[in-house]
Amino acid sequence: MTAAVITLVEPNAALLEGYAAALRAGWSPNTIEDVSADELAAVEADPEGFLDDLNGNEGVVTGPDGREAPRLPTRIFWISDGEFCGVIGLRYQPGSDALPDYVPGHIGYAIVPWKQRRGYARSALAMMLAKARAQGLGVVTISCDGDNEASQKVVLANGGVLAQVMPGVGGVTKLVFRVTL
Repeated sequence: MTAAVITLVEPNAALLEGYAAALRAGWSPNTIEDVSADELAAVEADPEGFLDDLNGNEGVVTGPDGREAPRLPTRIFWISDGEFCGVIGLRYQPGSDALPDYVPGHIGYAIVPWKQRRGYARSALAMMLAKARAQGLGVVTISCDGDNEASQKVVLANGGVLAQVMPGVGGVTKLVFRVTL
């Protein structure tokens, strides 16, 4: 199936209701843990504050293991075909291709189920790789679950090369791909 024209946009009020609707449907922007309920509560409590937080780079993040660490510079984009379709983000350390051990990869993405299998993730990743290159990165890593064939195809279609296989949370194998920019 040919993908519709998509764009990457900063999280914004115009698409916020679509984001909230996806959360209400049980979709999570985090592929490691389901954060849909927490995200929805934050959107409903303070929509403007939620958007400011997504677009900000201050503070700390708490990992699945409960460990707190400084938030890396992060660029979050919503994927849009005229409505909210998913999220893609870039994490990096200025001046380095390396990431701290608590960061699973430079780029992470999630498409809402009703927009999957349209090529949106493949197109969004291609656009994000250009943004990573513009930040001065020469190589990025992207990880996915070993049983997520769709995500593997997306990364491979964008020049990814399998670099590492490692144990993941709950016994699920994690695949780490490298993409040279």
